[in-house]
Amino acid sequence: MRVTQNTNFQVLNDSINRSKNRMTQYQNQLSTMKKVNVPSDDPASSAKILEIRTDKVNSEQFDANVKMAETYLNNTDTVLSELTDIVVRAKEIAIGQASGASSNESTRIGVAEEVGQLYLQSVAAANRRIGDRYLLAGYRTDKPPVGNDGRYHGDDGYMMVEVARDVFVSMNVPGLSVFNTAPEESGDGRRLRAEKAEAAEHAGQRRPAQAEKAESEPGMEPEESDEFTPPAPENVNLFGEIQGLRTNLLTGNMEGIRGSLERLDGLQERLVAMRAKVGARIQGLQASTSSLERHGITNAHLNSALEDADMAKVMSDLAKEETVFRTALQSSQKLVQPTLMEFLK
Repeated sequence: MRVTQNTNFQVLNDSINRSKNRMTQYQNQLSTMKKVNVPSDDPASSAKILEIRTDKVNSEQFDANVKMAETYLNNTDTVLSELTDIVVRAKEIAIGQASGASSNESTRIGVAEEVGQLYLQSVAAANRRIGDRYLLAGYRTDKPPVGNDGRYHGDDGYMMVEVARDVFVSMNVPGLSVFNTAPEESGDGRRLRAEKAEAAEHAGQRRPAQAEKAESEPGMEPEESDEFTPPAPENVNLFGEIQGLRTNLLTGNMEGIRGSLERLDGLQERLVAMRAKVGARIQGLQASTSSLERHGITNAHLNSALEDADMAKVMSDLAKEETVFRTALQSSQKLVQPTLMEFLK
């Protein structure tokens, strides 16, 4: 079988082109220090690299959420600490003035002025904000949650942030739960429940079928449940209690002053419990931060193993490919006939 000159030329051309392509690939790896520059270099590794990059973007957003939530909770803890100190000071004043033998009208008027300042401090602390968002207002973060009259104008909403995949943490504490020992029984709690009921009615939610049936059939009363309902606990409002203590001091109501001691204890216990909840959330956020850091390090090692080039190996392969390329060029001088006479031989 006779091998034509055109066949020799095609074989030689293909060999040189393949060698040049491999040299170009090695040079790209040297310049970028990566062995996977386009998906065609390694489709399987490219898919994994893209997955790692997506996971990295998600982790960065989770980390930003954690930092924001931690900032909110740290400031909330500061506010709760200030309110606890205010309640403790109010209790100290009540204890000091609870006995008629140790107090008189002039001292009561003096400490009543201090209690008034404690009230103003408590309102200021309750209206603390970060930027333009109030901390203890629930969802209504655009307006101060507590007015000068001590009434709560926020809601009971918890703002949830995602700190890991499908893991959500509340970054706020509604003031309704902070300022009342029994939030559901407070005036603000009843108001919020009434607002929710009105919203549900406007949304088209139907009342229980039993109540509708009782109204539709004359003389039929809704069935009463046999279950025993325990009495609702007494609600103590922080602002109302401080105002009440000041009034009792000004009027010399010793029974009222002594009666406020137990209620102030309940407020202090409530604030301490809320601080414990906030502290637990902060600890959980710190654990999430550590977990995100470990996950990021693991992904960085895996990404490096898949994407980064072994520079020593690349330089060695490039040197070998240059030798192959030179050999192919030298072989071409013997395969390609330079003259017609040599071609005819």
